[in-house]
Amino acid sequence: MNRTDAPVGRLVVCPTPIGNLEDITLRVLSQLAAADTVACEDTRHTKVLLDRHGIRAKLVSLHEHNERARAEDLVQRVRDGAVVALVSDAGTPLVSDPGFALVRACLEAELPVEVLPGPSSVVTALVASGLPCESWRFVGFLPRARGELLKLLGDASDTIVAFESPRRLASTLALLAEQHPQRPVAVCRELTKLHEEVARGSAAELAAHYREQPPRGEVVLVCGAVPAQQASIEHALTAVGELVQAGARARPAASAVAKLTGLAANELYRELLRTGQ
Repeated sequence: MNRTDAPVGRLVVCPTPIGNLEDITLRVLSQLAAADTVACEDTRHTKVLLDRHGIRAKLVSLHEHNERARAEDLVQRVRDGAVVALVSDAGTPLVSDPGFALVRACLEAELPVEVLPGPSSVVTALVASGLPCESWRFVGFLPRARGELLKLLGDASDTIVAFESPRRLASTLALLAEQHPQRPVAVCRELTKLHEEVARGSAAELAAHYREQPPRGEVVLVCGAVPAQQASIEHALTAVGELVQAGARARPAASAVAKLTGLAANELYRELLRTGQ
C-alpha cells in the first residue's frame, strides 16, 4: 500500500460531565462507543462513566506525567487509521486538564482533529454567577504567591473566572476584600452535583462567610468588575499617594484631589490611612 493510500484515523476531543453523569451529549456517547481507543486522565474514573452508559472501550491513560510520551504512541495509532477519543476526568479536555500535547502533535502531523461541544465548569459558573458575560477572562488555577495573585485579581476591568482550592478560598476572598470590599463575587461549588452551591455577594460578605464555614469540593470563583465608584476611589488614592511621596501632607493632598474628582476629602483621607499609602 502506498503512503497516500494509507488509512488515516482521527482524534476526537470529547467533553464529559462535570458532575452529573447524565450531562453528556448523544454525539459524545456515539463517538466513545465507536472509538478504537479512549485516552483518559484516569482510566478508573472514565470507566465509571462508560459503565453508566453501557459502553465498552479500550482505555489508555493520558495524564500530566505521561502525556508527551503517550502522545507519540497515540499519534501513530491515528496515522494507522485508528479513531482515538480524548477525555479528561470532567469537562472539556485541555481546559486546565491534560490533552494539549496530544492535540498539538496531531495537528503538527496534519492528522484530523475533531472537537465536540459539551460541558464546561467555566461557562456554567460564569452564567450561574449572575455577573456580566459580555467581557470575561478565564485564568485557570489561581497562583499561590501573594504578589502574583494581587496582580491577577487587580485587573478589575472585566469578569474573571478561576479555579480555586477550597483550602485557599477564604484567604483569596479576604485578599479580594482588602482590595475592593464591594466587588461582586460568586463562589460556585460542586456544580451539577448533589451538594451544588452558588453563593453570590460582595467580596467582604463572602470572605466573612467562608472564614466561618470552610467549603468542601471543587470551586469555581467568579469575580465581577470593580464598581465604578470604587474604581474612581482607587485612582484618586493613587494620585494622593503620589502627592504625598512628592512631599505634600496627607490631608491637604486628599483635599486637593477631592476637589478635582468630586469625591469626599474625608473618605479619601480615611482610605489613605487604612491602606497605609
